[in-house]
Amino acid sequence: MVEIPEHLRKRAEEARAKAEAAKAAAAGGPAAAGSGDGASEAQQQAASKIPPHLLERSKAARAQAAGGAPEAEAPAAAAGGGGVAVAAPPTAPEMPATGPGGHTQRLLTVVKSGSIQDVKSKPQDKVHVWPHLLVVEFVASLFITAFTLIFSIFVNAPLLELANYNQTPNPSKAPWYFLGLQELLTMFHPMVAGVTIPGIGLLALMLAPYIDRNPSKKPEDRKFAISLMTIHLMFWAVLVIIGSFFRGPGFNFVFPWEAGLFFEL
Repeated sequence: MVEIPEHLRKRAEEARAKAEAAKAAAAGGPAAAGSGDGASEAQQQAASKIPPHLLERSKAARAQAAGGAPEAEAPAAAAGGGGVAVAAPPTAPEMPATGPGGHTQRLLTVVKSGSIQDVKSKPQDKVHVWPHLLVVEFVASLFITAFTLIFSIFVNAPLLELANYNQTPNPSKAPWYFLGLQELLTMFHPMVAGVTIPGIGLLALMLAPYIDRNPSKKPEDRKFAISLMTIHLMFWAVLVIIGSFFRGPGFNFVFPWEAGLFFEL
């Protein structure tokens, strides 16, 4: 069962009382209706919130219903004693405006949906880490593990012979992923080559997401991030290539097509 709000119920009772008072005034005759018509209608118009055009329509319908009989007798009185009384044709009563199904009703107010119900269906452009991200990462790790296993079965990667501490290999090179640092040591002081330059590079990579806060994934919209990463990779790749293929005995600069290749995987 729907519970009617208190203020709507009171407003409906007031409207019903006013309608009954209007019916009683109309039944009492034109004189009784005319005596208190101006004051009562003014009070009703001031107390209610009905639009003025609806009040005018109601007033015209009430006046027509109350004054129909005198208007019919007016031609007979105007004709005099010797004239012939002609009855005025009866006027059809005006049908009140009805709504769907013949119901006469009045719109009280229009209530917006946001004031009586909480709308929670708001669009979101975010997804949860689980399962959307972690499932993809787990599948990628399985694929890399399977590829490494199959690659190790078909590709022979033997270890070198035991190290001879009486004979140092010349040139003595670090693993390929450290050749960039070893190449920097031939150009700068160890403090600069081993701490300052790598520290500046790592700091720049850490600050990049806070400097470039563009959420777009299109390369043309991420010029700063792509340029920074490209410079970092090219700088390190050039150092690794030089240390791997262009350094010979004594870690001197050589051309691999002339002195040979001094590099072992």
